[in-house]
Amino acid sequence: MTSNRTGRIAGKVALVTGAARGQGRADAERFAAEGADLVLVDVCGPLPGVDYDSAVPDDLAETVALAEKHGARVVTGQVDVRDLDGLRGVVDGAVAELGRLDVVVANAGICIPRAWDAVTPEILRDTLDVNVTGVWNTVMAGAPHLVDAGGGSIILISSAAGMKVQPFMIPYTTSKWAVRGMAKAFAAELAKHHIRVNSVHPTGMATPMGTDDMQAALGTAMGTDPRLGGMFANMMPVEITRPEDVADTVLFLASDESRFMTAHELAPDAGVTEF
Repeated sequence: MTSNRTGRIAGKVALVTGAARGQGRADAERFAAEGADLVLVDVCGPLPGVDYDSAVPDDLAETVALAEKHGARVVTGQVDVRDLDGLRGVVDGAVAELGRLDVVVANAGICIPRAWDAVTPEILRDTLDVNVTGVWNTVMAGAPHLVDAGGGSIILISSAAGMKVQPFMIPYTTSKWAVRGMAKAFAAELAKHHIRVNSVHPTGMATPMGTDDMQAALGTAMGTDPRLGGMFANMMPVEITRPEDVADTVLFLASDESRFMTAHELAPDAGVTEF
C-alpha cells in the first residue's frame, strides 16, 4: 500500500508497548504525526502491585484515535509483555497486515517504590518480570521483522534510575540498569543486520505512574531516610517533565537522523543523572 504521508519517519511502521497512555501514547502520537503506521500494545488491565491506576481499553482506544487523526494505520493488541507467545502473535499479525516493521519501542514498565526492607519477593519478581523480561520479549518479538526489513531501530525505555542510583526503589533501579545493559548487548549482535539499539533515560514525568498515590508511596519510603531525597533533584530548575518532551528523543532515535547511533544511552533528564 502506497502512502502519500510525509514526515521524519514516513513510510515506517513502529511497535510501541505500554501505548495506552503516558509515555507510550506520546510516542505513538508523535510517530503518527511524522508519518509512521503503528502497532500499539498494552495490557489494558491490572498491573501487579502498583500504587497507581492501571490503563483500561478505553485508554488504548483514545491513543488509536489520536494517531488516526494524523492518517496513521493502526493495529492494536491487548497483551501482557510478559507473554512472549501472545506478543509474538500480535506483532506477527500486525506485520502481515501493515507489511513491515522498522521501529520497536519497549516502553511498558512498572514502578513500586518502597524502602529496602519493605520490598517483598513479589514486588521484586513482578518488577523484573515486567521491566526486564517484558523488554526482552518485546525485542524478541520485533527484531526478526527488522532483520527481514534490512535494518531498523530498537529503543528501550529505561530511566534516570538506570544511569544514577535512585533510592527507595531497588527493584526498579535494578531493572532499569538491566535494560541499559540489554540495549548495549542487543546492539552488538544486531549491528550486522543494520539494526541500531539504544536506551532512553528520562527523569520524573507527568504520567499516570507519577500520580498522587505513587508520590505518597515514595514519600513514605523517603521518610525512612529524608537525607536521600536530594538524589531525585534535577539540575535544571524543573520538578517534572512531560512525556511529549521525551517523545522528541524517541523520535530522533527512530528516525534516520540517528542512523549511526547505537549502543548509547540518551538522557532527556533535566540533568538529574549528573546532579
